[in-house]
Amino acid sequence: MVKTSVVRVNPEGIKHAADYISQKIVAEQYTPRTWRTQPLHICPPEPYSPSDPLTRQCLNWIFIISALNFSFWSERDGTPERYGVEWRKGWGVEERVVHTGYWSLVAAVNRALEENIPITEPAFYSSESLCPDSLIAYVFRAATQCSEPIPLFQERIAIIREVGSILCNDFSGSYLGLLESFHNQNFGQGTALDLARMVTNTFPSFRDEQWFNGRKVLFWKRAQILVAETWAAFYPENSACSHPIFPNGPAISTLTMFADYRVPQILHHLRILEYPDSLVHKLQAGTYLTPGCREEISLRAASIVAVERLRNEIIRLRGELQQESDEAGRGDAINAGQHYEEVSSVLIDFYLWDLAKK
Repeated sequence: MVKTSVVRVNPEGIKHAADYISQKIVAEQYTPRTWRTQPLHICPPEPYSPSDPLTRQCLNWIFIISALNFSFWSERDGTPERYGVEWRKGWGVEERVVHTGYWSLVAAVNRALEENIPITEPAFYSSESLCPDSLIAYVFRAATQCSEPIPLFQERIAIIREVGSILCNDFSGSYLGLLESFHNQNFGQGTALDLARMVTNTFPSFRDEQWFNGRKVLFWKRAQILVAETWAAFYPENSACSHPIFPNGPAISTLTMFADYRVPQILHHLRILEYPDSLVHKLQAGTYLTPGCREEISLRAASIVAVERLRNEIIRLRGELQQESDEAGRGDAINAGQHYEEVSSVLIDFYLWDLAKK
């Protein structure tokens, strides 16, 4: 066997995992609507109403969370010293806990809103006079027992200022304004990929791209997260109804998984990704992988390929199951809410991320 320095996708791991994940998604009734069941999420009113202030608030909340959704890794993982934010266990819940990882970001933003700090309003967070760096530091303050601050704090401030200024200057100061511009540009026919492309073209900090062997590699992690969160948050209760943000259909399958570090962990755990010895040695030694290095690009790219193959295998398995059901005269083998078009890499990513956290 030829040794390789890149991460590989294991075909056998794909087959085993696809069957497991497909069954779990159906058994747990895991759909885009599962997004609304997360206790820390702000859910929009239904039916969709762009004039409702809560719709605007929810969209602005999704935008700032997505803009700052990166790098929560900690070498103090599993210890009380790790960066965490103390807040409610969920909206409307009195019990308080320390949230870590991605949820520390969500908890910090929610806590600020509860303290009447309008941290989701672009006109507020783009202004150094209304929202000085010291106030942003207060918003993201760690729980008392934590000795670690939020990672990459200065980078997050720079992003807050950038995206807030662009939204205020070009889109009437809100994510809703950007969506209105998106609809106008695409004559109401825009897809999820069209919106992701608009986001990366508009905001430099969302332009997650790398050059590798003379080719530009587009990952667009946070841009796709922003679009996927928007898709899930406003996903209609009746999947047969049109999506209010994508009335002509989101074509959500045109998006990939979101190439971060959490999903590759679970893909490796499920024996879908195989690491070369050189990478294993670096991980075991705690060696940092510099942004844009061969190993990082290989990990991210292999994760995207792996989830695409997982999706294809799940569709194939469900097709076989449906055919067997039809031949047997049954007709209910596939749950009515789990049509093939809903088996997207986005939904698989959501599920894998939740599984990895568990």
